[in-house]
Amino acid sequence: MSLINFSNLDFDQIKQSIIDHLRSNSTFTDYDFEGSNLSVLIDTLAYNTYIASFNANMVSNEVFIDSATLRENVVSLARNIGYVPRPKRAARAAISFVVSFDPDGTKPVTLTLKKGLVAISAAATGTRTSTFVITKDITVPVIGSTALFADVEIMEGVIVEESHTYDPDVRDPRIILNNPNVDTTSLEVSVRTNSSTVGGDRFTLINNLFEAKDISRVYFIQEVQDQRYELIFGDDIFGKSLAPGNVVDCTYVMSSGAEGNGIRGFTFAGNLIDNDGAVITEGISPIETIAPSVFGEDIESIDSVKKYSTKVYSAQNRAVTAADYEAIVPTIYPEAEIVSAYGGETLDPPQYGRVFIAIKPKYSQYMTDLDKRNLITNIRSYAVSGVDVSIVDMKFLFIEVESQVYFDSSKISSASALQSLVIDNTHRSVESNITNVQMRRDLVTTTNAVATYEICFGNPIRIMHEESNYNIRSSGFTLDGVDGTVYLGDIPSDDGVEGTVVAFKLVGNNESQVSKEVGTIDYEKGEIMLFNLQIESTSKELNGSPIIEISASPESNDIIGLQDLYLQLDVSNSDINAVVDRISSGSDLSGATYIRSSSYFDFGEKLIRN
Repeated sequence: MSLINFSNLDFDQIKQSIIDHLRSNSTFTDYDFEGSNLSVLIDTLAYNTYIASFNANMVSNEVFIDSATLRENVVSLARNIGYVPRPKRAARAAISFVVSFDPDGTKPVTLTLKKGLVAISAAATGTRTSTFVITKDITVPVIGSTALFADVEIMEGVIVEESHTYDPDVRDPRIILNNPNVDTTSLEVSVRTNSSTVGGDRFTLINNLFEAKDISRVYFIQEVQDQRYELIFGDDIFGKSLAPGNVVDCTYVMSSGAEGNGIRGFTFAGNLIDNDGAVITEGISPIETIAPSVFGEDIESIDSVKKYSTKVYSAQNRAVTAADYEAIVPTIYPEAEIVSAYGGETLDPPQYGRVFIAIKPKYSQYMTDLDKRNLITNIRSYAVSGVDVSIVDMKFLFIEVESQVYFDSSKISSASALQSLVIDNTHRSVESNITNVQMRRDLVTTTNAVATYEICFGNPIRIMHEESNYNIRSSGFTLDGVDGTVYLGDIPSDDGVEGTVVAFKLVGNNESQVSKEVGTIDYEKGEIMLFNLQIESTSKELNGSPIIEISASPESNDIIGLQDLYLQLDVSNSDINAVVDRISSGSDLSGATYIRSSSYFDFGEKLIRN
């Protein structure tokens, strides 16, 4: 039998391979395979071969974490290297409300908001109603004639309670939670001696085997089939084991994850009782939303499991390199959207023995001080002794684009349909684009005080003008002792590496320098230093803080977010123009009326930022 192409997985190709093989035999040289009963047998062989090939291909792919596509297989492979995918996280909101009593009537001493349902989201057209709960009773005193429930944290979802009896003699004695969508941070586990016992011993979830002693009441958790979770208890060597007949009681919040984010309006639906056990239903004020629901997350995606499982495994539960910190931080601070870690030795001047971790949370620009302190405390168990870990805020490097998008007018209805599409291949009508890029930093200033400022772009600045005009632009501000609004400009030195930053005013359309040197600029490093400035006011603010916008052209359009810089496209300050490509559309094949766009950004007459 001659060799055939075994890489064919298509049914028709397999069938044709069988026919070609039979025709190579002189008995079937002129045989009509399509019109004979033998065609049925060939179809059966081809179909059987097709199924076998498909199964073999799937098996080969699913045994490797890089190529596996089924979640159950990816999770199983990650479990082999000790990685537990991040579960769903319930959205959390903060609310307050007041319960008032008749000043002349009998008032209780305390009020208790019972565990369970507390509030329901206000109904909106096209959206479902969400329920919010608390996992523990909250008791407050009645002061005067009111009881204040302030800053109550509520979680989106429903509370589920279930029990499992441990029987080692059954075929599969595993303890598996009945439901998916479990927020494991809300999971509470206790173990009773048997079904008739009241109360039980509380067990704690741990992630590290070395935290378990022989008598520790601890358990581990792992994801199994259908996105459910299995609880794993000790063996009296690492953690206390379960005995036959023990009852495992589990309480947790089952949540919808990210769907619960962004809810602001709530209606009270909780259960209030006083210190005598009487139910309170009157005098409850409308709920005030202190903070809308945030931090809800869906279960970790397959792609994320593939990415982080190998990184966490390579870190081996210790943080030595910057990559180790970048892998570990998302596992202990799931709210992190971007993590950038770098050693102090990479700074100028170097800071040896220090590690800096820049973090951008998912639902805000900056981490709170409390989150930073908690993260540093948690990460110390992974860090090498003698290394000082610092959590720093991300600095925003804004990208502003000026793009001329050439399109074939015969393939789209209007130019306005392409205004938001600036990249080739986003629409079949797009032929090319000429895009010029600006980078901008917003300098938060201290007013009415002498201060020195450092602005880092993290990318080389392109020198476009050596004598006329400037290579940087700024928004306006006022200086102590100078009348009117001033702006920043620059004068490069002869070597083209460094330069001087100057302050100037506009007199009509002309500029007039008010200070020949207010700082220095390093074009290669993309750094600007401003010395001993007493700024009185600025023309722009950000969240109530005075800022100066400073922009420049990068040496390369490949802009990177160096260390603690977070790249963000500023759509509001970008300009996208759709230009008809007259050659591609056929309206001017000669190119006589073709519109050319410059590939280089030029400030031209724009000396300042408006």
